[in-house]
Amino acid sequence: MNQDLTRGPVMRSMLLFAIPMILGDLLQQCYNVADTLIVGRFVGTDALAAVGSSYTLMTFLTSILLGLCMGSGALFSMHFGRRDGEGLRESLVSSFVLIAVVTVVLNAASFACLDLIRVFLQVPDQVWGLMRSYLAIIFTGIPAIFLYNYFASFLRAVGNSVVPLAFLAVSALLNIVLDLWFVLGLGRSVAGAAEATVISQYVSGIGILLYTLARRSEFRGLGRHLHIRAACLREVASYSFLTCIQQSVMNLGILMVQGLVNSFGPTIMAAFAAAVKIDSFAYLPVQDFGNAFSTFIAQNYGAKQSGRIRAGLKGAVAASMGFGVVLSALVWVFAAPLMGLFVEAGEAAVIAEGVLYLHIEGAFYCGIGCLFLLYGLYRALGKPGMSVVLTVISLGTRVALAYLLSATPLGVTGIWWSVPIGWALADAAGLGYYLARRKKLLAWEN
Repeated sequence: MNQDLTRGPVMRSMLLFAIPMILGDLLQQCYNVADTLIVGRFVGTDALAAVGSSYTLMTFLTSILLGLCMGSGALFSMHFGRRDGEGLRESLVSSFVLIAVVTVVLNAASFACLDLIRVFLQVPDQVWGLMRSYLAIIFTGIPAIFLYNYFASFLRAVGNSVVPLAFLAVSALLNIVLDLWFVLGLGRSVAGAAEATVISQYVSGIGILLYTLARRSEFRGLGRHLHIRAACLREVASYSFLTCIQQSVMNLGILMVQGLVNSFGPTIMAAFAAAVKIDSFAYLPVQDFGNAFSTFIAQNYGAKQSGRIRAGLKGAVAASMGFGVVLSALVWVFAAPLMGLFVEAGEAAVIAEGVLYLHIEGAFYCGIGCLFLLYGLYRALGKPGMSVVLTVISLGTRVALAYLLSATPLGVTGIWWSVPIGWALADAAGLGYYLARRKKLLAWEN
C-alpha cells in the first residue's frame, strides 16, 4: 500500500502512515530485547550486562547506517512529491553505492577494533569474555542492517510503511524462536543469542531487497543511471551524511555514557541494560511518529504544499504531546513489573536502580517527543545541519552533566538526570530557531 501524503486529511494520513512504522520499530527492538530478556532470565546477571553493553554499541553502529538511509529517504520523498521519477532513480543508485561502501568500511573497522572496545567502554573483566563472544558474531549482521534500512527507507519515502512492518514481524518472531532454541535448547549462552539475531536480520534484509526489486517500478531500468553524476552524489551525500552525523552523534553520546555507567560495576550495568530496553520501547511511538511526520513534511515540501505543512505541524505537536503523557504515565506505574521481566526477583538492587532510572527518564517523554519532531522537520525542509546542532546540544549536555553530576553525592543518579535536562535545552534551541526563521524555512528557493 502506497500513500501519497500530499493529499487527503492531514492528521489521518499522518497517523495511518505512522502506525505501521511504530509497530515495525517495536518489532525491530525485539531483536536485542529478546537477547537481553532471555540471557538475563536464564543465563545470569553478567550475561545481561554483556548483552546490554553490546546493545548500546550496536545502536551506535546501526545509527550510522540508519542516518545515511534516513537522509536519503528524505531526498526520495522530495523527488516523489515532485513526481520526479528520473531524479528518484538517479538518487536511488547514488545512495545505494554510497551507503554500501560505508557499510563495508564500518564492518571491517568493527572487527579490527574489537579488543579496543573493552578499554573504551571500561568493561569489567568478569563481563568482557561474554561480551566479546557476543560482538564477534553480532558484527556479521551489519550488512543485513544496511539492506533492511535502505529498502525500508525507500518504501516509506514513497508512502509504504506496511511492507517493512511485515518483514520485521517475520524476522522478530524468528529471532525469539531461535533465541529460545539456541540459548535454552542448545546451551549456547550469549553466542546463541547473537546467532539468532544475525540469522533473523538477514531474513528481513534479503527479504525486503527481493520484494522491492520485484514489485517496485522505480528499480527497473536503473542501468542508465549506473554512471553516477558528481552533482547527484553531492546532493545525496549532503542529506545522508548530515543525518548520519546527527544519528551517530546522538548514539556516540549514549555510548560515552555507557562507559561511565560501566565504571559503577555489574549491578549498575545490569540495571542500565534492562532499563534502557524498556525506555527504548516506551518512546518508540514518539520517535517513529517524528519519522512519519518527516516523510509527510518532505513530500509536501517537494510538492510546495505550505498549507498542509503548517496544518501538519500543529497536529503533530498535539499528537506527540498526547503520546508522551500516556507513555510517561504507563512507565511510571509499571516500572517495577517491567524490570522484573528482565531480572530475577532476588536481584533487588538491580531492580531498584532500574526503577529509579525509569521514574526519572519516563517523566519527560514529552521532551523527547518534541525533539524527534524537530529532527524530522529540519531534515524534511532540507536543513539537516540544524538537526545535528540540536543533537550536539542534547547529547553534549547529557555527557557533560553525566560526568559532572556522577562525581557529586548524587552518584549514578546524576547520570539519569542529565538526559531530560539535555532534551529540554535542545527543545528550546530548536523551537527558538523555528520561530525566528519560519518564513524563510518555507521559502522554496531556499
